[in-house]
Order: sequence, then structure tokens, then C-alpha cells
Amino acid sequence: MGKAPFRTPQHTIRGMFAGVILAAGRSSRMGQPKALLPQTLSADNLVSHLTRLSVAAGLTPVLVVGRAGDSELLSVVERAGANFIVNSNPELGQLSSILVGLETADAAGASAIVVMPVDVPLISTAVVSALVKAAEASAAQIVRASHHGVHGHPVLFKRAVFDELRRADPAIGARAVVRSDPARVVDVEVGEAGVTVDIDTPADYLRAFGREL
Repeated sequence: MGKAPFRTPQHTIRGMFAGVILAAGRSSRMGQPKALLPQTLSADNLVSHLTRLSVAAGLTPVLVVGRAGDSELLSVVERAGANFIVNSNPELGQLSSILVGLETADAAGASAIVVMPVDVPLISTAVVSALVKAAEASAAQIVRASHHGVHGHPVLFKRAVFDELRRADPAIGARAVVRSDPARVVDVEVGEAGVTVDIDTPADYLRAFGREL
């Protein structure tokens, strides 16, 4: 199982910003693959929801990072119009998946990556578009979504910090890069509380969607 061919949306944004959706976790606390859970607000599953909003926001390429052998996720990702790429060492943590996406996006010529964990599924196209707009208008190297002053996801990393991500301590992850110089980080206030909501357990899912699995 390898990389699927890149699919380019009908419209792209200046600078070519790539979407990186992280879906290589084991979902051990959820008890089933989080990426394939129903996103009841959009009649979709979580990974397809994030993929489609990324395409709608003009991100290109849209990359979903998963585990080797996950044929079900691969099929869903391809139907949603994204590219499935494999993290061969997901046990190394979330940063390892970010780096897999980063390398593919970098090779494709992306000037930034927009990182979205698959378990933060209550975001919209408008949120991603707001981050892109802020990044294009600012010299900031990192742009984060924020709600009522609480930062969350997605997080946009410009090419200027790609090498720092590559050198980051896996035990700390991308947070080390974000926290190393607050002056180069911009938080974009959005009206959607979902940017701060992640779903790790069945109880989280119930709170987020008002229904049990």
C-alpha cells in the first residue's frame, strides 16, 4: 500500500497549502477506529468530513496519514478525493505522522501544511479558510485556530519551520516548535467551539454529537 496519486482541486490557494489529516492512532480508548466514526452533523464519517472541508477550502494536496494495511481507511480516503500515505512507525507518536505528511507536502512544493487530527472533527471549511487567509496576510510562521482565547486545531505551519519540526523531540512533538517563540505564532479567533473539542472516548463522542456509538 503506497501513496495514491495527487488529486488537485478545481481551485487552489496562493502559495499551495497542504492539508495533513492525522489518522494513524490506534483509537484504543475509543474501542474502534475514530476516523470511521459517523460525523452526524454532516452525514459523513470523521475522516471524510475533514477531507472534504479541506478540499473545499482549497488545500492541495490533501493527505491522510494512516497505518500500513488499513485498507478500509484507504478506500474511504480515496472515495473522498484525498491521498492516503503510510506512517510506518506510528508508535513513535503524533509528530511522526506530522512528519510523514510534511515530507510528502514538501516534495509536492507546498509552502505550508495545515495539520488536523482526525479526532477534532467539529471544524468547518470556514475555519480552515480563516487560517489560510490569516497566514497569507501575516509574516507569522505558525497560525492556530482559537475560540474564546483557547487555542486548538487546525494548526498551520509555514515552510520556515519545517526543519524545526523535523528536529523536534518526539516526546514533546510539534508543541515544542510552537512554544519555542510565541512572537511568530498568531491565534485566529473563530466562532466555532469545535476547534477546541477532541474526541478520544465514547463519552467524548456522546458529548460532541448527542448520541451514543
